[in-house]
Amino acid sequence: MRPQDLDWSFTTARGPGGQHVNKASTAAVLRVAIAELGGLDDAARERLLAMAGAALVGGDSLLFRCDLHRSQLMNREACEARLKVLVSGAAIRPKVRKKTKPTWGSVQRRLEGKKRDADKKRARNWKGD
Repeated sequence: MRPQDLDWSFTTARGPGGQHVNKASTAAVLRVAIAELGGLDDAARERLLAMAGAALVGGDSLLFRCDLHRSQLMNREACEARLKVLVSGAAIRPKVRKKTKPTWGSVQRRLEGKKRDADKKRARNWKGD
């Protein structure tokens, strides 16, 4: 992703900073079009759309707002870090689960447990059936 693909805007912030946050534009807002993100194949883009959650705006761009810090630079870095985490998480292909057959021993243990529970419940019956 190139720096010119990132659309930055700045606004007054909430949070720490006292009078400074009311006067200075320290909150960073980062908007980036998903089409501009390089290095993602179609499957990774689908994962990115699924993972984006509230950061997805309009179905075609991501929006990050950060006003955690008193400095505009630190808020910019925090926005970039959130974007990098999201994109790198989407780039990782999930492992495909291979179906496996339960072992003979695990089947026997499951059936023994079911039989034990059934006997326990049958013993609670006052008729003795």
